[in-house]
Amino acid sequence: MKEYTKDDLKKIYAARRAKLGSYMEENGVCAVVFVDSEEHRDPAVAYYTGHSNDAVLVIFSDGFSILSPWDENLAKLNSFADKLIPFTRYKNNSIEATKAILNIGYVHGINSKVELPPYLPYLEYLKYIDALNNYDCRCKEDGCHKFTTDCRLAKDEYEIECTKEAARIGDLIIDKIEAEIKAGKIETEMDVALLIERECRIHGCQRTGFDTLAAGPERSFAIHAFPNYTNAKWPDTGLSILDFGVVYNGYTSDTTVTVAKGPLTEEQEKQLALVEKAYNECLKLYTPEHTLVEAAKKADSVFATAKRKMPHTLGHGIGLEIHEYPRVSTKMDPALHFVPGMIVTLEPGLYDPKIGGTRLENDVLITQTGNEVITHSRIIRLD
Repeated sequence: MKEYTKDDLKKIYAARRAKLGSYMEENGVCAVVFVDSEEHRDPAVAYYTGHSNDAVLVIFSDGFSILSPWDENLAKLNSFADKLIPFTRYKNNSIEATKAILNIGYVHGINSKVELPPYLPYLEYLKYIDALNNYDCRCKEDGCHKFTTDCRLAKDEYEIECTKEAARIGDLIIDKIEAEIKAGKIETEMDVALLIERECRIHGCQRTGFDTLAAGPERSFAIHAFPNYTNAKWPDTGLSILDFGVVYNGYTSDTTVTVAKGPLTEEQEKQLALVEKAYNECLKLYTPEHTLVEAAKKADSVFATAKRKMPHTLGHGIGLEIHEYPRVSTKMDPALHFVPGMIVTLEPGLYDPKIGGTRLENDVLITQTGNEVITHSRIIRLD
């Protein structure tokens, strides 16, 4: 991965805030508030500052930012905000922190219009309104927070580099898993899940993108097996599934491997072939010339030839969160095209209690001329 200095990162985060500031000026918004807490995780805090979690962030229309983190020491080390004020100074109260930051912000040209997070519970929103009665507070579904979501849809160079590194490490793990299966070193769902946890950290990842899902033939019919993994045999004769992601510098990969261990039934072979066909046909449509709905409909049409139906969407965006906007679904806006810089999963799958489950999932970067598959998950066949 390309090396980024502190100065490089400072410029990257400042440029993102400046873009938001321009939008705010155009729409007469003087300050926007983001709150990341246990009650609601908001990746915008990380997107605009690099701080991992638990903080109040206020960005003003000139791009100036004030971050109030719960973990002051971590923020001093890793965040890129213009001013940092410990959250403990405000008794760990987001409303009090917001009020104080807005008052400080007067020197940066704030007048009255402030956008609050649209995810605030109504009673909490009323408390903000009471505390901030000197401001014209708004809570809009289509305002600065939506603008931020739209900005995050197409990744910048740094985001792409981080996601590609997560993808590269994920590929190394898949290769190791295949080798250890064949060497007889992986025998259970727990074995493979703990291997992923260990290997991702050996390679410099912060964590897994979500709780690893490992399901042997007795449980692979579930889209997301529960429990996520057990001490059951994995893989075993039939169809086994492994769904995992790893996080590098905050950005996650997301892949699913199906292990097909013979002898397989005719129906299992048909299911594998259907999923592979849907994957190959839909990948051709992951380009700026096509809409997300077109790709989703193609998957449906492939499965319909065998009178089968996929019970989940074809894919979703990834980034700072494992599930980001947009989803590759027939329910999306039919005018929404794949956009260069977008990183989305392609994950056709079929599930049946008797046959077992099959899913093939990779992460796809949309480019100006088409796409680049940045992970290399696959169907692993064993005799």
